[in-house]
Amino acid sequence: MDDDILEQYRLEAAAAMQDEAAKRIAEIVDPEEDERLRNISLHQIEDLVPALLARLGPVRAALDGHGGGIAIVSNSITEDGLDLVLDLTGACLSCGAAPGTLQGVRTDLENDSEITRIRFSKSLLDTFDDLGREFVLAHGNVEFV
Repeated sequence: MDDDILEQYRLEAAAAMQDEAAKRIAEIVDPEEDERLRNISLHQIEDLVPALLARLGPVRAALDGHGGGIAIVSNSITEDGLDLVLDLTGACLSCGAAPGTLQGVRTDLENDSEITRIRFSKSLLDTFDDLGREFVLAHGNVEFV
């Protein structure tokens, strides 16, 4: 029974966070432009960053709301799709939540059928203190190159 209650609370908390993230994103984006960017092929866009941001889910609220963003370090086209190496920008570089942000960015973008793989610049590791670096390497579920 305790597991049922915990699962119920987890689901309610996740739904509340999703709703709050959607509200925050709606306050700062042009929904028509985001829709256009989500519906255009990444192969047809010169500046990929806005299109990548439009493809993010709730993690976008954290990026935008905390003065951060993403930058493309490198990209290549494979037979399966885009292989991107990204970096965080702005306030995201020193944020204690960066490991979760990295994982959210990777998960959201790899859900796009045109993106094969998301990895992150190993220079990001230098922005973490020793504990943060150890944590993200052990539990971040992301790859650094």
